[in-house]
Amino acid sequence: MHVAMATSPATPEHSNEDFTAATTRGVVLLDGAGLSGTVSRCSHGVAWYTRQLGSALLAGLAEGSDQELPAILAEAISRTAALHEDTCHLDEPGTPSATVIMLRRNRDQLEYLVLADSVLVLDQADAAPLVISDDREAQVGRNYRATMDSLTNGTPEHDQARRDYVQALRAHRNKPGGFWVAAADPGVANEAIVGSRPIKDVTAAALLSDGASRLADRFGLTDWPGLLTILHDHGPAELIRRVRAAENSDPYGTRWPRGKTHDDATAAFCTQLLDT
Repeated sequence: MHVAMATSPATPEHSNEDFTAATTRGVVLLDGAGLSGTVSRCSHGVAWYTRQLGSALLAGLAEGSDQELPAILAEAISRTAALHEDTCHLDEPGTPSATVIMLRRNRDQLEYLVLADSVLVLDQADAAPLVISDDREAQVGRNYRATMDSLTNGTPEHDQARRDYVQALRAHRNKPGGFWVAAADPGVANEAIVGSRPIKDVTAAALLSDGASRLADRFGLTDWPGLLTILHDHGPAELIRRVRAAENSDPYGTRWPRGKTHDDATAAFCTQLLDT
């Protein structure tokens, strides 16, 4: 399996809260969730959390066992929580959290797990791309984002509206009827979308944080086959470059209302899936 990766922080002075890495058997991608100016009594921060959780997931994939992906995720969440449970308040809604994508080659199957709104796109040999994402956060968020979307990005009013939006969402985080992300409770692994496809039926796989997928699913500047073509022909760095160009063309969010003018953007593109 060949994996090409690229990542970019939202702005040069911003700490990148995404994480992606690969082993010979699989790939992980995480998109950390946090917001300055909102309450969190974790001293480590979101970027630390995604690095720790991502490393634990990678270790789980590298061990070579056939342990189910949700079990690997649950164990990784527990291990990460143990690293800071004595110093931080992990039961608060502001505890650092992350979306998770796991992709593993297991014999003749390509197995996947998706938790929260990062996007996995499987390029299928004889069918349209299979797009897997968990949209429960977006469904909840529709009830709260009207004010934020009506304001101009980069203004104090928009910044405050975004903080209000995030605080409202946190009341629904990791609760029935709400949405689920990796944080401190290993039980959320049971809420992930899991599945598999025969490897012979998949020609490529793209793992995307929502900062990279927005070229297709928010900006509508391409469709999923077009996004896969960009990755195949030019690589992940070019996809992110096009995302940045689109963001820069709409700095105030008038064409594409959004919480973040720029977002951390990460893409991993997997090809040669049948190679040993």
